[in-house]
Amino acid sequence: MSKSTFYTSVGYKILMALSGLFLMLFLAQHLTINLLSVISAEAFNEASHFMGTNPLVQFLLQPVLMFAVVFHFVMGFVLELKNRNARTTDYAFKNPSTSSSWMSRNMIISGITVLAFLALHFIDFWIPEINTKYIVGDMSGLMADGSFRYFHELQHEFQSLPRVIAYVLAFGFLSLHLLHGFKSSFQSVGLTNGKKRVTLHKFGNVFAIAVPLGFVFIALFHFLTQSH
Repeated sequence: MSKSTFYTSVGYKILMALSGLFLMLFLAQHLTINLLSVISAEAFNEASHFMGTNPLVQFLLQPVLMFAVVFHFVMGFVLELKNRNARTTDYAFKNPSTSSSWMSRNMIISGITVLAFLALHFIDFWIPEINTKYIVGDMSGLMADGSFRYFHELQHEFQSLPRVIAYVLAFGFLSLHLLHGFKSSFQSVGLTNGKKRVTLHKFGNVFAIAVPLGFVFIALFHFLTQSH
């Protein structure tokens, strides 16, 4: 590998890591707002309306988020192809588990699963939201009875058992993706030495389990608390 190729590869990994860390912050913020739906429908409606109508969120943070999602997954596929093309040894008769974890060898699988989930999530929430606000032209967020629609729409999506199962499975794969991705992100930006490495590793494990589990809890809560 030439020096320029090496630095290019390192640069890609750093950009991949930074986009991943940004998306982790978004996950934490998204979970915080969604947890309000378990505590108070009114609080969830107020928070959702603010996020859905705030110009800074809609016209700055949302485009940045969309770019980060696309960039992260495209870069992930590019790096995976580069890694496969760079291998010169045939591992067909070796056991890869002796040198790497299942998660590190299958990030592409978990990534595709998470990407499929995002497509489902966009179909369920983002596309209807964009249609309501910018095609229909209704920025009020209100239903016919004068109440905000956000909590009602959230519950509606979790009435279907197959849909809930799909969400639970997707968040399971998200957890697997984060378990390896979090560690790799900090390694790529050089935060892997001594006590700092141990602390970040523990924090990453907690984050990778707690955040997806929180989303699973929300989906199950709304499914189980509705009459079917």
